[in-house]
Amino acid sequence: MKTSEIRSAFLDYFRGKGHTIVPSSSLVPSNDPTLMFTNSGMVQFKNVFLGSEKPGYVRAADVQRCLRAGGKHNDLDQVGYTARHHTFFEMLGNWSFGDYFKREAIAYAWELLTEVFKLPADKLWVTVYHTDDEAFDLWNKEIGIPAERIVRIGDNKGGPFASDNFWQMADTGPCGPSTEIFYDHGPEIAGGPPGSPDEDGDRYIEIWNLVFMQFDRAPDGTLSPLPAPCVDTGMGLERLAAILQHVHSNYEIDLFAELIRVAGALTATADLGNKSLRVIADHIRACAFLIVDGVLPLNEGRGYVLRRIIRRALRHGWMLGVRGDFFWKMVAPLVGQMGEAYPELTARQAFIEEVLRNEEQRFGETLEHGMRVFDEVAGRSGETIAGEDAFRLYDTYGFPADLTADIARERGLEVDMAGFERAMNEQRERARAAGRFEAKGQMPAELASQLKPTLFLGYEALHSEGSQVLGIVRGGNQVGQLADGEEGLLILDRTPFYAESGGQVGDTGELLTATGRFEINDTLKMGGVFFGHAGRWHGPQPLRSGDRVEARVDALRRQAIVLNHSATHLLHAALRKVLGEHVTQKGSLVAPERLRFDFSHFKPMSSDELARVEAMVNAEVRRNMPAEVRSMAYDDAIEFGAMALFGEKYGDEVRVLRMGEFSTELCGGTHVDRTGDIGLFKLVSEAGVASGVRRIEAVTGSGALAHVIDEERRLGELSQLLSSSGDDAVEKLRQLFERQKKLERELDSLRSKAAGSATADLAGSAIDVDGIKVVAARLEGLDAKSLRDSVDQLKQQLGDCVILLAGAVDGRVSLIAGVHGKALGRVKAGDVVAHVAAQIDGKGGGRADMAQGGGNDVAGLPAILAKLPDWVSGR
Repeated sequence: MKTSEIRSAFLDYFRGKGHTIVPSSSLVPSNDPTLMFTNSGMVQFKNVFLGSEKPGYVRAADVQRCLRAGGKHNDLDQVGYTARHHTFFEMLGNWSFGDYFKREAIAYAWELLTEVFKLPADKLWVTVYHTDDEAFDLWNKEIGIPAERIVRIGDNKGGPFASDNFWQMADTGPCGPSTEIFYDHGPEIAGGPPGSPDEDGDRYIEIWNLVFMQFDRAPDGTLSPLPAPCVDTGMGLERLAAILQHVHSNYEIDLFAELIRVAGALTATADLGNKSLRVIADHIRACAFLIVDGVLPLNEGRGYVLRRIIRRALRHGWMLGVRGDFFWKMVAPLVGQMGEAYPELTARQAFIEEVLRNEEQRFGETLEHGMRVFDEVAGRSGETIAGEDAFRLYDTYGFPADLTADIARERGLEVDMAGFERAMNEQRERARAAGRFEAKGQMPAELASQLKPTLFLGYEALHSEGSQVLGIVRGGNQVGQLADGEEGLLILDRTPFYAESGGQVGDTGELLTATGRFEINDTLKMGGVFFGHAGRWHGPQPLRSGDRVEARVDALRRQAIVLNHSATHLLHAALRKVLGEHVTQKGSLVAPERLRFDFSHFKPMSSDELARVEAMVNAEVRRNMPAEVRSMAYDDAIEFGAMALFGEKYGDEVRVLRMGEFSTELCGGTHVDRTGDIGLFKLVSEAGVASGVRRIEAVTGSGALAHVIDEERRLGELSQLLSSSGDDAVEKLRQLFERQKKLERELDSLRSKAAGSATADLAGSAIDVDGIKVVAARLEGLDAKSLRDSVDQLKQQLGDCVILLAGAVDGRVSLIAGVHGKALGRVKAGDVVAHVAAQIDGKGGGRADMAQGGGNDVAGLPAILAKLPDWVSGR
């Protein structure tokens, strides 16, 4: 039975038992920062088990895609070395939410395995929690499994209810016993039954786990019965396929056999049992589905896990002799195998290929060099590679630590991971120290304990009267007053000033009293809930804690910020429409003069893409749609269509900004009333700021108008310089470039002729040193490229030779050395350059057959060159 047929048969069986078939959820869990990836089938039903979500059905079945390659559940190191470990796998599951329980779950499992999939009953063993007599009796008395094939598993993980057969979602909450079904591969395979000392062998393989959630665990560890017990089951599709296809390893099933065959063809590897082919076949599934679910290669978080998996696959390709692109070509056969079950894989095939091809080309440039460095490190490391060396491979060549450990393991070496972590932490500390600046203010703990959170009035007003100064902070300490000219931070009971948050800069303005003025140059959050107004007091009388003030926000500055902030949301939506839904915000700055938006994308944007994004945003501005802001519960906001960012912490109630049908996002910032208020949106620049992260800067409103006026001014100046009108300035500039290129080609031709002429003369003047022709000369008027061409020509003409050519430009000497034929056994080109460069206050190096360097143009250079034959003779 093919893997695709097993998948369908499972769903058809439970559909016939009244189960709702639920599609697989994303590998990226929704609003669950406790998990990096979906690592089991129950993740999408977590809120159902916790009682915070009602799904509208009481029975469900699904095939859930899962990933275990990061965080607590990480099988990456084992992939390729065992028969059943994968980064990506599919979990078959059936669920009951307060409907059926143990009897039906056990009966369904037995019927499906023995009657639908026709597994021999005498090959199946089961385990139960040691006190779960109900499950034992159901297996023994109703199903008919002999007692000797039912194993009771106790608390084998160091505490009460800490057992392979007792499942819990967390330290508290829903939990319960489980029963597991094992398949016996036969006595010819090493290993003992579950619960025995030899249970880690490969003979008895767990295929299905049935969890009975029947208790609620309290903080003190006591268990109380749940009012509506639930069933949660999980069966590995790959493991079941191996059994039904009569093979022992998951990598022998039809799905993997095809992927391994293609990997073998792409890497010219005839041995299809090679473990590197297994790694490549496994990793293409993980990479493709991560990209489908919006993850891109980055240096942090989920993106870093994806990058690690890609680079591990590329390194295994390198081990098989591949020195060019190959991994991205695995996408098409993967779509052929799994595209029918997962249509999103087919729909995004071209995008997946492009992402992988870009990453492959980027890492391929450094892989070979990094491997040479690893070889050097391994050669002098004894049995353990130092943590500092592992960190250098990571920091300089992009080798994740587990990739270094993977390579080391193949050579019988270990990696000092503790030393690696120390080196990593030292770098982080250096980075923190380099970027550290004196804080604008620090909230004293004693003051924070006395105050209520600041009430923010700034969504509705830019002016308020009667706000009270609850505290004054100066130099990190609470003070009672500020004298004339002194700086500090004021904590008010209520304020219209927006505190820096979510990329939006803090407001400026002033606080007024009858005796003076507090000039605010920034507003920031202190302790998360207090608004600190940073500034300087001006007045003949001190400003004291307890005083009442009139608050006035700089309205023009706030309005400019508002335009840029609202435009940022339109920009985000436009980028996702033009580039794809993989685009997510990676940072932003919303200031009065400009906006800056960082987003995930794997390559520079084309001029056409930039133009489409700008046009799309301005179209929404012209539509003048209302910018609606609503407060609602987080779950309601997500159902409303709001986009949330993973890793952000949202409270029970959130603010949702909706601008027409174009953009709906969670945001606590300040915004326009209608999109038309933005006036004009103008892109200023697009560039990369980190691997997989791009940055756009833009302006709006009067800033955009000023930018357009400035562009017109510069175009006018250019037209004057070209003696043209604005309409034909581009064409005239193009003609100038073409003329320049023609002149450069003519110059290169003249240099080439000069190099050829010089080469002919030099070949005739070569000095014979023990059968080796030596040429050392200075050539005028040739650049470094022409010198290299001359060296190559001389090497071909002279055969066994040592050549050093020097050329001077602006007081600096370029040195090019070449060594050819049997001369390589006596001297290396790098040594030749180093010898001469050292005498002219320079340096150089390179390969054995070609090297280059430089130094100062000294009067004695001809004499130095003349002595080179003697130096060669003495080698």
